[in-house]
Amino acid sequence: MGPKPPYLDPALPVEERVDDLLGRMTLPEKAGQMLQLNAKEGVRHLVEDLHAGSILHASPERMREAAALTAQTRLRIPLLVAEDCIHGHSFWEGATIYPTQLGMAATWDPELVERIARATAVEAAATGVHWTFSPVLCVTRDLRWGRVSETFGEDPHLIGELASAMVRGYQGDGLDDPTAILACAKHFAGYSETQGGRDASEADISRRKLRSWFLPPFERVAREGCRTFMLGYQSMDGVPITVNDWLLNEVLRGEWGYTGTLVTDWDNVGRMVWEQKIYADYAQASAAAVRAGNDMVMTTPAFFEGVQEAVEKGTLAEAEIDAAVRRILTLKFELGLFENPRHPDAARQAEVIGSGAHTALNLEAARRSLVLLTNDGTLPFAGGLTADATGRARPDASAGPRTVAVIGPNADDAQTQLGDWAGSSGQADWLPDGQPRAMIRTVLDGFRDHVPAHWTVSYAPGARMLDVGPDPEGAFFPDGQPRPEVVHPAAPDAELIAGAVAAAEAADHVVAVVGDRIELIGEGKSTATLELVGDQVALLDALAATGKPFAVVVISSKPLVLPPSALGAAAIVYAANPGMQGGRAVAELLLGLIEPTGRLPVSFARHAGQQPTYYNQVRGQHGTRYADLTQRPAFVFGEGLSYSTVAYTDLEVLTAVVGASEAVRARVTVTNTGERPARETVQLYVSDTVTSVTWAEKELKAYRQVELAPGQSRELLLELPVSACTLVDAEGRRVVEPGRFELLVGPSSRDEALLRGEFTVQG
Repeated sequence: MGPKPPYLDPALPVEERVDDLLGRMTLPEKAGQMLQLNAKEGVRHLVEDLHAGSILHASPERMREAAALTAQTRLRIPLLVAEDCIHGHSFWEGATIYPTQLGMAATWDPELVERIARATAVEAAATGVHWTFSPVLCVTRDLRWGRVSETFGEDPHLIGELASAMVRGYQGDGLDDPTAILACAKHFAGYSETQGGRDASEADISRRKLRSWFLPPFERVAREGCRTFMLGYQSMDGVPITVNDWLLNEVLRGEWGYTGTLVTDWDNVGRMVWEQKIYADYAQASAAAVRAGNDMVMTTPAFFEGVQEAVEKGTLAEAEIDAAVRRILTLKFELGLFENPRHPDAARQAEVIGSGAHTALNLEAARRSLVLLTNDGTLPFAGGLTADATGRARPDASAGPRTVAVIGPNADDAQTQLGDWAGSSGQADWLPDGQPRAMIRTVLDGFRDHVPAHWTVSYAPGARMLDVGPDPEGAFFPDGQPRPEVVHPAAPDAELIAGAVAAAEAADHVVAVVGDRIELIGEGKSTATLELVGDQVALLDALAATGKPFAVVVISSKPLVLPPSALGAAAIVYAANPGMQGGRAVAELLLGLIEPTGRLPVSFARHAGQQPTYYNQVRGQHGTRYADLTQRPAFVFGEGLSYSTVAYTDLEVLTAVVGASEAVRARVTVTNTGERPARETVQLYVSDTVTSVTWAEKELKAYRQVELAPGQSRELLLELPVSACTLVDAEGRRVVEPGRFELLVGPSSRDEALLRGEFTVQG
């Protein structure tokens, strides 16, 4: 046996190793290295015939088989194993599933989000996964869109804060850290600016608008070291993002100097042929994708022959393929996969997956994600309880036995509580029943586990939500992927509603848990309505008719339009999809064992025709309402109550006149005027009062979370760089324009809740 080739020598610089390996590769091996293929149907063909550089959706058995097959190939180039570890290791049985990104965003806590990503990376790395397709940096615009739950909400500043934290958590101390996994910022860019909420439609969006709100979070993580970007499905100004030279080359790789790896979304290259129909065949589409700077082509097997055909025809130079392959190989060398392919480690899995520490972190995240939207004083139940050593509520001495009626279709639906990308959501066929039921605490479980020992918990489902049936257009899309089933709302069931009413009338405390289900969530599953589906409205109307106070808990992938019977309830809690420990957290909150601290990262509409509802809309409209209905959201970005009350007073801007290179300084006093502790999220918005182009009325620029004991006051010093007070001008330049600004400080984006001060930026 001769000496090792240079590319297998770990003592050599990565660049030399890449050069040596690239020089040994055939055109088919290079084409295969650019392919990321779906392992659900088997891996032998992918590795031996297509020379795949990466696989995704690999069950544990197929991951081991792929590793063994790769070790027998000519060059033994290790695979990059990827998975959608979106809010936990989504498709590994027994992994810790956290609140969805929207739920995480309600914490407004980057440090907590970073810890969640770090724990997810530790679990994923133990199973042989090297790459997660997370975080999502899309900006929520139309709530009908099926992927709202995957976002951090509607504000670019908050998205940037939380996405950066998630990238740090995934990538750890560097790619040579064996617990690090590659982060992937997606979907670049503007994917969420849909038409009618429809998924992957043309994004009717200008370059200036992109620069104003959609690109800043991506620019931030690009400059901070996120190693991979995923491209959106949509087209923009008639050009699919996959081949958008302005976005990928002028902006991302040019202006920002990004040197990371780009991966298409699912069959983006194929969709340009069979769906968007801008190329006649796969040779044309493949050549265009390579020229635009794509490195990894996800789940378009025909790219393998198409790109080789393009080289043979002379429409693509092999050197252009080399540039993409070079970036992929660089990642593999920097991860150390040639020395340690990081195969699944059973001992490590037993140690970290679903560990006690991760479960505790999950519970912390669930507790922090809950948003109390309304409360007439009914919550907490029994005036607030304390916990004993087991976590069960301990009543005061005067409290007698009580009954809690837990009602609703989402009160005991374990898998729905997890939301999309969570095992039973359809993307992985090796977890047909979802995550283990014993790991999940539903709202019903939470009350049964945590009420005082002499209390009683009753349960009534009260409503059915939906049925599903086949899509009349056929079971499969043209590329062979299955179409989602079509939802049919369930009709009201008088017997179920009667059972719920009886349970409510017999109880001291009533909780109605409503929302949506996985059939209404996700990629390709946008909804035409935002109303509660099925007989949930009939259920809430019936509960309201009893005259008994009840609390509404909304477990849903996104804000829904709540009927008057819900809006008039004693209390409303928004729980998003709160993860495995979410039901326990909800029960603890309603029992007063924990304090409500969550704040909305996205606004609630009053009716579907109101879309979009985000707070930072551009000024300029005839009037402020529709002729027939209001435009005021039901609940706004940043909103959320405590069990105490917090007063804001004495806002003073300390720097009335500032230069462009200086900082605005101000102070404000916050006081807990109630009898329970509060964790207050103090929000700072800026309004540029006169602008050279139309601009948002106000934008979040900073926030701070403070702990306040009952009766405690704190004077907060706030500082904001003037450089944060930018807009994008008519030429597409991000600038600070001289003139008068308002500094707005308060507990939410609602105008009447904000204190106002002024400062002037000098020219």
